[in-house]
Amino acid sequence: MCKSENEEVEGQGWLGKHRAFHSHQFDYAKKTGRKRVTLIEKPNVLRETGGLMTRCFRDVAKGYPDIWADEVNIDAICMWMFKNPQDYSVLVAENMFGDIVSDLCAGLVGGLGFAPSANLGDKYAVFEPTHGSAPKYSGQYKVNPIAMLLTAKLMFDWLNETERATRLESAIARVIAEGKVRTYDMGGNASTLDVAKAIADYAG
Repeated sequence: MCKSENEEVEGQGWLGKHRAFHSHQFDYAKKTGRKRVTLIEKPNVLRETGGLMTRCFRDVAKGYPDIWADEVNIDAICMWMFKNPQDYSVLVAENMFGDIVSDLCAGLVGGLGFAPSANLGDKYAVFEPTHGSAPKYSGQYKVNPIAMLLTAKLMFDWLNETERATRLESAIARVIAEGKVRTYDMGGNASTLDVAKAIADYAG
């Protein structure tokens, strides 16, 4: 049970919510065959909030002995992710640190045009590309649709539509590898619809 100095909560209150939050990350790692879960925090500076996250993370990690659980400060992870991104698997962070690291990860894979996202609950989920609606590009048909299509792939995964998810991801990978149809952020001049059509043709 996660404990603070004057508090012990069983499934209720902030400690219970933190415990449920961390349990979800380890369950996700176990379900998807991941072997490492990394907490991103700064408890040496944010002693109360960061300390609470860290204590609960350590407590929950004890229930998953087959998964490597480690902790890293937000500033350090920005260097290590840039240097050795292949070393990490599931990253756990609160909102602000998660925003920072998600943009770093987007940069590592080519930009926001390749970055999907999903907000997963126990019963419901919301899916949207990391870049959001990008209203300034409305009607221009210039943005990369791959982030949106990879987000759809995450939705298929969540719905257990494995065959559709695999087919869509494979089609996206094929279009990227060929490099024939590319939006401006990929060094080409194809439109949003051009890339989407090329992917749809391969996805069948």
